[in-house]
Amino acid sequence: MSGAAATDVDVLVVGAGPVGLAAAVRAREAGLDVLVVDRRGGTLDKACGEGLLPGALAAVHRLGVDPPGHPLAGISYRTAGRHADHRFAAGPGRGVRRTVLHAALRERAADAGAGLRQASVQALRQDDGRVEVDVAPAGGGPATLRARWLLGCDGLHSTVRRLAGLDAGGAGGAAAGARYGLRQHFRVAPWTDLVEVHWAPHAEAYVTPVAPDVVGVALLGPRAATPGAGGADGFRALLRADFPELAARLGDAPAAGPVRGAGPLRQRSRARAAGRVRLVGDASGYVDALTGEGVRVGLAQADAVVRHLADPAAYERAWRAATRDYRRLTGGLLAWAGSPARGAIVPAAGAAPWLFGAVVERLAR
Repeated sequence: MSGAAATDVDVLVVGAGPVGLAAAVRAREAGLDVLVVDRRGGTLDKACGEGLLPGALAAVHRLGVDPPGHPLAGISYRTAGRHADHRFAAGPGRGVRRTVLHAALRERAADAGAGLRQASVQALRQDDGRVEVDVAPAGGGPATLRARWLLGCDGLHSTVRRLAGLDAGGAGGAAAGARYGLRQHFRVAPWTDLVEVHWAPHAEAYVTPVAPDVVGVALLGPRAATPGAGGADGFRALLRADFPELAARLGDAPAAGPVRGAGPLRQRSRARAAGRVRLVGDASGYVDALTGEGVRVGLAQADAVVRHLADPAAYERAWRAATRDYRRLTGGLLAWAGSPARGAIVPAAGAAPWLFGAVVERLAR
């Protein structure tokens, strides 16, 4: 291990998204010194559906955060001329702009005493007693950070996962069935308090009210079904081609911000721990955004990793328990959506409302 001058903390969190900030809060509550680093500065955004289902909203509240947004009463599956609706039994969720959620969690982590630094991780070394990370700070020279534990909360394309030798591979953009996400906001008053999921032959559109005058639209599908570098014009062209009812509903509402993209969505890790490194959230493995559970599952992992910092086997068991329903339900629905029976999803939900409701309530926990 290097003897160079370094910053020493108990827990180094790489990734300042909601999961990393939540893990930082929990670690501070456990009495640990915490530093959070992210290559990006300021308030962070990403392509996501921005819907906090009731379980996710409750988890955010347990962190001591209550970000403003728009109430969500349930989910509506929709296709041309048909729809199936279910309202949450346990109370509303909330549509929250990712920037608003991040700002609230960042403030909470800072208030809890976590340090925040903008820096890119370049290299990682560890022994039985500590982890050492070389970073390139924004606007400064290289530095070394040392910690007893390193939490990789740095998303789908995790640098920590790769440097720790935990990347399982096999999820490249050329993989058959690879899916991608795009998101665009529109300046228009929400027309419903439901999250609408519009189904087209090869893609889905998720419509989430996030403010009194803004809705977010997230598109999920293969790369051929996304407008790529077409920006707002390409996004609208895809809506008109594949989701004409939604396009008509949006009309000429102006875009509110840039188009953001993510993918490929499916990522795998060989394990969730290597020595003193732990993977948390999307960095630990991801199936798809189809069921909208990313925040809830990620926050559950953040709780679990701090409880089991010194016991990798216990964290692995807790990770599997926290993600089991998400992996099974998302994997099953994704297989159905990718099969010739894709067109039957909305009719089946309408014909068996009790089953559709049961699935929605499972996701909303």
